[in-house]
Amino acid sequence: MLRTTLAAGATVAALLAPTTAHAAPVDSGIPVLTDEHGRALTLRGWNVEDKANRGDAALSAITERHFRDMRAEGFNFARLLVFWDDLEPRPGRYSQGYLRKIEQILDWAGKHDVKVLIDAHQDVFGPAFGHRGVPAWATRTDGLPFTPHPDDWFSEYFEPAVQRAFTHLYEDEDLRRAQARMWRLLADRFEDHPAVLGYDLINEPMGELRKGEDLATAARRIERDQLTPMYNRLADAIRSVDGSTWIFVEPTPIVGEGVPTGLGRIDDPRIVYAPHFYNTGMEAGADYDPAAGWIETYEQAVTRYPKEQKVPVVVGEWGPLNNSLPNMNRFYRDAMASLGRYGSGWAGYVWCYGGGYCAVDSAGTFRTNKELTAEPYAEAVAGTVRSTTYDAGTGTYRLSYDASGRRGPRVTELSLPAGGWRVTAGSGALVLRTSPGRAWVLAAPGARVTVTATRG
Repeated sequence: MLRTTLAAGATVAALLAPTTAHAAPVDSGIPVLTDEHGRALTLRGWNVEDKANRGDAALSAITERHFRDMRAEGFNFARLLVFWDDLEPRPGRYSQGYLRKIEQILDWAGKHDVKVLIDAHQDVFGPAFGHRGVPAWATRTDGLPFTPHPDDWFSEYFEPAVQRAFTHLYEDEDLRRAQARMWRLLADRFEDHPAVLGYDLINEPMGELRKGEDLATAARRIERDQLTPMYNRLADAIRSVDGSTWIFVEPTPIVGEGVPTGLGRIDDPRIVYAPHFYNTGMEAGADYDPAAGWIETYEQAVTRYPKEQKVPVVVGEWGPLNNSLPNMNRFYRDAMASLGRYGSGWAGYVWCYGGGYCAVDSAGTFRTNKELTAEPYAEAVAGTVRSTTYDAGTGTYRLSYDASGRRGPRVTELSLPAGGWRVTAGSGALVLRTSPGRAWVLAAPGARVTVTATRG
């Protein structure tokens, strides 16, 4: 938080007066996410998780280092995976130890100025099927079969028992109430934590296919008839204790195949559409094929809902497993350009220290091609963005925006990756301060501003 004192005794905080101004990504027709001051936000960051540990060791794999290192590379956003089975191991018995661990992680994020999305995560429903998420006591299968697929875990979603478990979660009144209570508890506990930006109601929800139904048709039906009512129920539960935190809603993962969602209207003014950005072939180990047009097809499909419903977009997960294949450098460049065209941000998968999906190795060095995710960006703009450009070859980032009017916020914040940067502003604006990885710009009300950051 900038605390520089300006001429005439005005502080930066005083210049960030709340406003109802609402900007939009350049030429996209999609609203942007905004902060409590009405500034247009850009979120860039990573998922943080501990899927391995449970009970007393739950969340122990997440440390302060995660947030310190992310912020040092310019990232301001973390999607924190939490598990209902850890939070409520027995019906109605919530783990106070688990809640304290979540709070400790939020404290670390706040210390390093990283905004957090709390994600109620599930993989293949939960521990009844060897994964994490919905507690075993809330899993009902009607005795249908389940066969594990250790070499292709995602295919387990199509096992009859797993599909029936989703149906019961969506349709059984007692499970509906239990899920709502869980979210009401989380929102009541963390609504006032300064690091909390939003709540992601359920990770990658799936459902039960009907006889003769193809996958795309089933996904649209599940989204329309089951996910939409569930999201409205959970939003109501959260709003009973928390009136302002952003609520993130996901389609089924089938959106990754370029299928527009069937989600309906969520009756809440602070909804964010939060799809994931995965390609089936690449997840199975294939290289990126630029000629296949997958990114273009995905972008066309995924932007339909937010345009119709007038809600912001933040992509909750993305990034391939095999990041060093020959075309992956091209993939990261194409993906970054696409994500910047329509979204208010993204969280890559995943910030950890090792191999596989990890962003960095054990020494904290970006793994091959993942350094391309670390670009300059304007994390909070006090006005309406006209254009942003970044030339990686010359290391030059340029932001053009129309500053807010006299009653709006006036301070714009830039996030800059590790390395030396020189920041300048054109007429009508003043660079208040720069620090490693950050810069703050004050603009005159209504000014047309250009800010340039150059590496070196």
